[in-house]
Amino acid sequence: MSKVEQSTKLDLERIIFIGRTFEEYFDMFSLSKEELQGKKILDCPAGACSFTAVGNKLGLDVTACDIAYYYSGEDLKNKGLQDIKHAMEHMEKAKSNYIWDYFKDVEGLRKHRLNALKDCANDMAKSSERYVPVTLPSLPFKDEEFDITLSAHFLFMYADRLDYQFHIKTLNELLRVTKEEVRIFPLVDLEGKRYEHLDKLIGYLVDNGYQIEEIKVPYEFQENANSMLKINKG
Repeated sequence: MSKVEQSTKLDLERIIFIGRTFEEYFDMFSLSKEELQGKKILDCPAGACSFTAVGNKLGLDVTACDIAYYYSGEDLKNKGLQDIKHAMEHMEKAKSNYIWDYFKDVEGLRKHRLNALKDCANDMAKSSERYVPVTLPSLPFKDEEFDITLSAHFLFMYADRLDYQFHIKTLNELLRVTKEEVRIFPLVDLEGKRYEHLDKLIGYLVDNGYQIEEIKVPYEFQENANSMLKINKG
């Protein structure tokens, strides 16, 4: 590992290794298998999501990237199991803040999170080349290497610790490595409020020639987190 990687990667304790399932991705991003067929897809940052594992099994071409992948799959799996346990304890206390149409109850949520982690960890062990360690806002991919990029539960969610410039730099980098479109979900921060600089950011993207759509999706777990941003390179 290079000195740069050593200095930029996070301490494993500070990484939350929890992920969503393949099915959740289809709902969060309003996807269909037809529109993904024959496309090169990037999931960034992918965490412990099973979209890459299940997608490739179904004949899709998906690559995952995340800062977590600097660590071994075994360490990440153990961390993921701990994180799910802690998250579910918290969820029991805070469940009134969430909408339970999708998961029904905390046990249903636990099963989804465990399934995603298991599929991700198994695939990492078998196909490690699909899991690329990265430190945003920089990506080690070629210009327009992917047709579609999906980015979930990262950018706007952490508006309290990732400033506007970081969002712009990361978006420019996601767009650089993408040929057709970037989709981002959700459009709210951790408190469920619309990202405060979203309109400014959309204005910046429009000024740079991108076509933007805000799309309601058939997925809402955190209150108000039911829309995605679709950025089309036109």
